[in-house]
Amino acid sequence: MVVAEVPKLASAAEYFFKMGVEGKRFRPTVILLMATALNNQISKPPSEGVVDMLSTEFRTRLQSIAEITEMIHVASLLHDDVLDDADTRRGIGSLNFVMGNKISVLAGDFLLSRACITLASLKNTEVVSLIATAVEHLVTGETMQMSSSAEQRSSMDYYLQKTYYKTASLISNSCKSIALLTGQTAEVAMLAYEYGKNLGLAFQLIDDVLDFTGTSSSLGKGSLSDIRHGIVTAPLLYAMEEFPELRSVVDRGLDNPANVDLALEYLGKSHGIQRTRELAAKHASLASAAIDSFPENDDEDVQRSRRALIELTHRVINRTK
Repeated sequence: MVVAEVPKLASAAEYFFKMGVEGKRFRPTVILLMATALNNQISKPPSEGVVDMLSTEFRTRLQSIAEITEMIHVASLLHDDVLDDADTRRGIGSLNFVMGNKISVLAGDFLLSRACITLASLKNTEVVSLIATAVEHLVTGETMQMSSSAEQRSSMDYYLQKTYYKTASLISNSCKSIALLTGQTAEVAMLAYEYGKNLGLAFQLIDDVLDFTGTSSSLGKGSLSDIRHGIVTAPLLYAMEEFPELRSVVDRGLDNPANVDLALEYLGKSHGIQRTRELAAKHASLASAAIDSFPENDDEDVQRSRRALIELTHRVINRTK
Protein backbone atom coordinates (compact mmCIF):
# COMPACT_ATOMS: atom_id res chain seq x y z
CA MET A 1 0.00 0.00 0.00
CA VAL A 2 2.84 2.39 0.67
CA VAL A 3 4.35 2.17 -2.82
CA ALA A 4 4.66 5.63 -4.40
CA GLU A 5 5.55 6.62 -7.95
CA VAL A 6 8.27 9.06 -6.86
CA PRO A 7 11.27 7.04 -5.59
CA LYS A 8 12.21 9.46 -2.82
CA LEU A 9 8.66 9.49 -1.45
CA ALA A 10 8.47 5.69 -1.78
CA SER A 11 11.61 5.10 0.28
CA ALA A 12 10.46 7.64 2.88
CA ALA A 13 6.97 6.11 3.18
CA GLU A 14 8.40 2.59 3.47
CA TYR A 15 11.01 3.63 6.06
CA PHE A 16 9.37 2.16 9.18
CA PHE A 17 7.77 -0.81 7.45
CA LYS A 18 11.08 -2.41 6.50
CA MET A 19 12.34 -5.58 8.19
CA GLY A 20 13.79 -4.95 11.61
CA VAL A 21 12.22 -1.53 12.17
CA GLU A 22 8.56 -2.44 12.00
CA GLY A 23 8.20 -1.89 15.75
CA LYS A 24 6.07 -3.99 18.09
CA ARG A 25 3.08 -3.97 15.70
CA PHE A 26 0.97 -3.79 18.84
CA ARG A 27 -2.06 -2.12 17.22
CA PRO A 28 -2.45 -4.51 14.26
CA THR A 29 -2.07 -7.46 16.65
CA VAL A 30 -4.91 -6.17 18.83
CA ILE A 31 -7.12 -5.42 15.83
CA LEU A 32 -6.64 -8.80 14.14
CA LEU A 33 -7.30 -10.61 17.43
CA MET A 34 -10.43 -8.49 17.90
CA ALA A 35 -11.56 -9.46 14.38
CA THR A 36 -11.51 -13.15 15.34
CA ALA A 37 -12.80 -12.55 18.87
CA LEU A 38 -15.95 -10.96 17.40
CA ASN A 39 -16.32 -13.11 14.31
CA ASN A 40 -19.93 -14.29 14.06
CA GLN A 41 -19.28 -16.04 10.77
CA ILE A 42 -16.94 -18.62 12.26
CA SER A 43 -19.70 -20.27 14.25
CA LYS A 44 -22.00 -20.65 11.24
CA PRO A 45 -21.86 -24.03 9.44
CA PRO A 46 -19.95 -23.76 6.15
CA SER A 47 -21.75 -24.69 2.94
CA GLU A 48 -19.89 -24.80 -0.37
CA GLY A 49 -16.85 -22.79 -1.52
CA VAL A 50 -19.04 -19.66 -1.54
CA VAL A 51 -18.53 -19.23 2.20
CA ASP A 52 -14.78 -19.62 1.78
CA MET A 53 -14.68 -16.81 -0.74
CA LEU A 54 -16.98 -14.67 1.39
CA SER A 55 -14.99 -15.25 4.56
CA THR A 56 -11.70 -14.47 2.76
CA GLU A 57 -13.14 -11.20 1.46
CA PHE A 58 -14.62 -10.50 4.90
CA ARG A 59 -11.26 -11.14 6.57
CA THR A 60 -9.55 -8.83 4.06
CA ARG A 61 -11.95 -6.02 5.03
CA LEU A 62 -11.12 -6.50 8.71
CA GLN A 63 -7.41 -6.74 7.97
CA SER A 64 -7.57 -3.41 6.16
CA ILE A 65 -8.55 -1.76 9.48
CA ALA A 66 -5.26 -3.08 10.92
CA GLU A 67 -3.38 -1.71 7.89
CA ILE A 68 -5.11 1.68 8.07
CA THR A 69 -4.39 1.95 11.80
CA GLU A 70 -0.72 1.13 11.40
CA MET A 71 -0.32 3.65 8.56
CA ILE A 72 -1.97 6.37 10.66
CA HIS A 73 0.21 5.43 13.64
CA VAL A 74 3.44 5.58 11.60
CA ALA A 75 2.34 8.87 9.99
CA SER A 76 1.89 10.32 13.48
CA LEU A 77 5.40 9.12 14.45
CA LEU A 78 6.92 10.81 11.39
CA HIS A 79 5.15 14.07 12.19
CA ASP A 80 5.92 13.82 15.94
CA ASP A 81 9.63 13.35 15.22
CA VAL A 82 9.64 16.56 13.18
CA LEU A 83 7.81 18.44 15.95
CA ASP A 84 10.17 17.05 18.62
CA ASP A 85 13.29 17.46 16.49
CA ALA A 86 14.06 13.79 17.29
CA ASP A 87 17.12 12.12 15.80
CA THR A 88 16.39 8.46 16.58
CA ARG A 89 13.32 6.21 16.42
CA ARG A 90 13.12 2.42 16.87
CA GLY A 91 16.88 2.22 17.32
CA ILE A 92 17.80 3.86 14.01
CA GLY A 93 18.08 7.43 12.71
CA SER A 94 14.63 9.03 12.53
CA LEU A 95 13.40 9.85 9.02
CA ASN A 96 13.68 13.61 9.60
CA PHE A 97 17.28 13.10 10.74
CA VAL A 98 18.11 10.98 7.68
CA MET A 99 16.09 12.68 4.93
CA GLY A 100 15.07 16.04 6.41
CA ASN A 101 11.88 17.58 7.83
CA LYS A 102 10.17 18.32 4.52
CA ILE A 103 10.21 14.77 3.21
CA SER A 104 9.15 13.48 6.67
CA VAL A 105 6.09 15.71 6.72
CA LEU A 106 5.22 14.71 3.15
CA ALA A 107 5.75 10.99 3.86
CA GLY A 108 3.39 11.30 6.85
CA ASP A 109 0.82 13.06 4.65
CA PHE A 110 1.22 10.37 2.00
CA LEU A 111 0.59 7.57 4.54
CA LEU A 112 -2.52 9.39 5.80
CA SER A 113 -3.83 9.75 2.24
CA ARG A 114 -3.22 6.05 1.55
CA ALA A 115 -5.08 5.21 4.76
CA CYS A 116 -7.97 7.42 3.56
CA ILE A 117 -8.18 5.63 0.20
CA THR A 118 -8.35 2.23 1.90
CA LEU A 119 -10.86 3.54 4.41
CA ALA A 120 -13.10 4.87 1.64
CA SER A 121 -13.01 1.48 -0.12
CA LEU A 122 -14.76 -0.09 2.90
CA LYS A 123 -17.85 1.97 2.03
CA ASN A 124 -18.93 2.25 5.65
CA THR A 125 -19.56 5.85 6.67
CA GLU A 126 -19.67 5.12 10.41
CA VAL A 127 -16.23 3.48 10.28
CA VAL A 128 -14.88 6.40 8.20
CA SER A 129 -16.20 8.77 10.85
CA LEU A 130 -14.61 6.81 13.74
CA ILE A 131 -11.16 6.66 12.14
CA ALA A 132 -11.33 10.32 11.04
CA THR A 133 -12.16 11.24 14.65
CA ALA A 134 -9.11 9.30 15.85
CA VAL A 135 -6.88 11.26 13.43
CA GLU A 136 -8.37 14.51 14.72
CA HIS A 137 -7.68 13.32 18.28
CA LEU A 138 -4.00 12.69 17.45
CA VAL A 139 -3.71 16.33 16.38
CA THR A 140 -5.69 17.61 19.37
CA GLY A 141 -3.61 15.58 21.84
CA GLU A 142 -0.31 16.76 20.40
CA THR A 143 -1.54 20.37 20.51
CA MET A 144 -2.72 19.98 24.12
CA GLN A 145 0.77 18.76 25.02
CA MET A 146 2.48 21.66 23.25
CA SER A 147 0.31 24.49 24.52
CA SER A 148 -0.76 23.69 28.07
CA SER A 149 -0.88 26.28 30.86
CA ALA A 150 0.88 25.69 34.21
CA GLU A 151 -2.55 24.85 35.67
CA GLN A 152 -3.28 22.26 32.97
CA ARG A 153 0.19 20.73 33.24
CA SER A 154 -0.52 19.94 36.89
CA SER A 155 -3.96 18.43 36.26
CA MET A 156 -4.43 14.65 36.18
CA ASP A 157 -7.73 15.06 34.29
CA TYR A 158 -6.02 17.14 31.59
CA TYR A 159 -3.20 14.59 31.39
CA LEU A 160 -5.60 11.62 31.00
CA GLN A 161 -7.66 13.44 28.37
CA LYS A 162 -4.49 14.25 26.41
CA THR A 163 -3.33 10.62 26.78
CA TYR A 164 -6.65 9.33 25.49
CA TYR A 165 -6.36 11.59 22.43
CA LYS A 166 -2.69 10.81 21.74
CA THR A 167 -2.58 7.08 22.46
CA ALA A 168 -5.91 5.45 23.21
CA SER A 169 -8.31 6.99 20.70
CA LEU A 170 -6.82 5.34 17.61
CA ILE A 171 -6.83 1.83 19.07
CA SER A 172 -10.28 2.20 20.69
CA ASN A 173 -11.94 3.54 17.55
CA SER A 174 -10.25 0.86 15.45
CA CYS A 175 -11.54 -1.86 17.77
CA LYS A 176 -15.02 -0.34 17.55
CA SER A 177 -14.71 -0.28 13.74
CA ILE A 178 -14.02 -4.02 13.77
CA ALA A 179 -17.16 -4.58 15.86
CA LEU A 180 -19.25 -2.56 13.37
CA LEU A 181 -17.80 -4.39 10.35
CA THR A 182 -18.56 -7.75 11.96
CA GLY A 183 -22.19 -6.67 12.42
CA GLN A 184 -22.21 -6.48 16.21
CA THR A 185 -24.80 -4.61 18.27
CA ALA A 186 -24.12 -1.10 19.57
CA GLU A 187 -23.51 -2.60 23.04
CA VAL A 188 -20.82 -4.98 21.79
CA ALA A 189 -19.24 -2.21 19.68
CA MET A 190 -19.02 -0.16 22.89
CA LEU A 191 -17.32 -3.05 24.71
CA ALA A 192 -14.74 -3.31 21.90
CA TYR A 193 -14.20 0.45 22.19
CA GLU A 194 -13.79 0.19 26.00
CA TYR A 195 -11.23 -2.58 25.58
CA GLY A 196 -9.13 -0.46 23.19
CA LYS A 197 -9.46 2.67 25.28
CA ASN A 198 -8.43 1.04 28.57
CA LEU A 199 -5.66 -1.00 26.97
CA GLY A 200 -4.31 2.18 25.33
CA LEU A 201 -4.38 4.13 28.60
CA ALA A 202 -2.67 1.27 30.50
CA PHE A 203 -0.04 1.07 27.75
CA GLN A 204 0.78 4.78 28.00
CA LEU A 205 0.82 4.83 31.81
CA ILE A 206 3.42 2.05 31.78
CA ASP A 207 5.36 3.99 29.12
CA ASP A 208 5.40 6.91 31.55
CA VAL A 209 6.81 4.68 34.30
CA LEU A 210 9.45 3.19 31.98
CA ASP A 211 10.55 6.68 30.95
CA PHE A 212 11.73 7.07 34.55
CA THR A 213 12.85 3.53 35.38
CA GLY A 214 13.94 2.01 32.07
CA THR A 215 14.37 -1.76 32.16
CA SER A 216 15.43 -1.64 35.82
CA SER A 217 13.12 -1.02 38.74
CA SER A 218 15.26 1.86 40.00
CA LEU A 219 14.47 5.49 39.33
CA GLY A 220 16.44 7.63 36.89
CA LYS A 221 17.55 4.70 34.76
CA GLY A 222 15.10 5.46 31.97
CA SER A 223 15.66 7.84 29.09
CA LEU A 224 13.92 10.65 31.05
CA SER A 225 12.95 12.08 27.67
CA ASP A 226 9.52 13.33 28.81
CA ILE A 227 10.70 15.25 31.85
CA ARG A 228 13.64 16.68 29.89
CA HIS A 229 11.17 17.94 27.29
CA GLY A 230 9.15 19.56 30.06
CA ILE A 231 6.33 16.99 29.76
CA VAL A 232 4.74 16.18 33.10
CA THR A 233 3.32 12.63 33.22
CA ALA A 234 1.35 10.58 35.76
CA PRO A 235 4.21 9.61 38.15
CA LEU A 236 5.12 13.29 38.66
CA LEU A 237 1.47 14.32 38.96
CA TYR A 238 0.98 11.80 41.77
CA ALA A 239 4.22 12.98 43.40
CA MET A 240 2.84 16.56 43.29
CA GLU A 241 -0.23 15.44 45.22
CA GLU A 242 2.05 14.13 47.99
CA PHE A 243 4.53 17.02 47.83
CA PRO A 244 2.77 20.23 46.73
CA GLU A 245 6.12 22.05 46.77
CA LEU A 246 7.15 19.95 43.76
CA ARG A 247 4.73 21.99 41.69
CA SER A 248 6.80 25.15 42.07
CA VAL A 249 9.88 23.17 40.93
CA VAL A 250 7.99 22.10 37.79
CA ASP A 251 6.66 25.63 37.23
CA ARG A 252 10.21 27.02 37.38
CA GLY A 253 10.96 24.96 34.28
CA LEU A 254 12.28 21.51 33.56
CA ASP A 255 14.71 22.81 30.95
CA ASN A 256 17.00 23.42 33.93
CA PRO A 257 18.83 20.13 34.84
CA ALA A 258 18.90 21.17 38.52
CA ASN A 259 15.08 21.28 38.55
CA VAL A 260 14.92 17.88 36.83
CA ASP A 261 17.18 16.41 39.53
CA LEU A 262 15.05 17.97 42.26
CA ALA A 263 11.85 16.67 40.66
CA LEU A 264 13.38 13.17 40.49
CA GLU A 265 14.32 13.43 44.16
CA TYR A 266 10.69 14.20 45.08
CA LEU A 267 9.46 11.42 42.80
CA GLY A 268 11.79 8.96 44.55
CA LYS A 269 10.33 9.90 47.95
CA SER A 270 6.75 9.64 46.68
CA HIS A 271 4.48 6.77 45.69
CA GLY A 272 4.21 8.23 42.17
CA ILE A 273 5.60 5.22 40.29
CA GLN A 274 3.59 2.74 42.35
CA ARG A 275 0.34 4.69 41.98
CA THR A 276 0.85 5.01 38.22
CA ARG A 277 1.34 1.23 37.99
CA GLU A 278 -1.85 0.77 40.05
CA LEU A 279 -3.81 3.08 37.72
CA ALA A 280 -2.45 1.16 34.71
CA ALA A 281 -3.52 -2.13 36.34
CA LYS A 282 -7.01 -0.71 36.92
CA HIS A 283 -7.36 0.19 33.24
CA ALA A 284 -5.94 -3.21 32.21
CA SER A 285 -8.55 -4.96 34.31
CA LEU A 286 -11.34 -2.80 32.82
CA ALA A 287 -10.10 -3.84 29.36
CA SER A 288 -10.13 -7.48 30.43
CA ALA A 289 -13.67 -7.14 31.84
CA ALA A 290 -14.88 -5.78 28.47
CA ILE A 291 -13.72 -8.99 26.73
CA ASP A 292 -15.41 -11.13 29.40
CA SER A 293 -18.68 -9.33 28.59
CA PHE A 294 -18.63 -10.29 24.89
CA PRO A 295 -21.54 -12.48 23.71
CA GLU A 296 -20.97 -16.18 24.32
CA ASN A 297 -19.28 -18.07 21.53
CA ASP A 298 -17.92 -21.62 21.87
CA ASP A 299 -15.78 -21.58 18.74
CA GLU A 300 -12.17 -22.50 19.55
CA ASP A 301 -10.59 -19.72 17.45
CA VAL A 302 -12.91 -17.11 18.97
CA GLN A 303 -12.08 -18.34 22.48
CA ARG A 304 -8.35 -18.38 21.78
CA SER A 305 -8.40 -14.81 20.43
CA ARG A 306 -10.36 -13.61 23.47
CA ARG A 307 -7.84 -15.26 25.80
CA ALA A 308 -5.03 -13.59 23.82
CA LEU A 309 -6.67 -10.15 24.18
CA ILE A 310 -6.89 -10.71 27.94
CA GLU A 311 -3.28 -11.94 28.00
CA LEU A 312 -2.26 -8.70 26.25
CA THR A 313 -3.71 -6.68 29.14
CA HIS A 314 -1.26 -8.50 31.46
CA ARG A 315 1.67 -8.09 29.09
CA VAL A 316 1.06 -4.38 28.74
CA ILE A 317 1.45 -3.78 32.47
CA ASN A 318 4.26 -6.25 33.10
CA ARG A 319 6.52 -5.25 30.22
CA THR A 320 9.95 -3.72 30.83
CA LYS A 321 10.39 -2.05 27.42
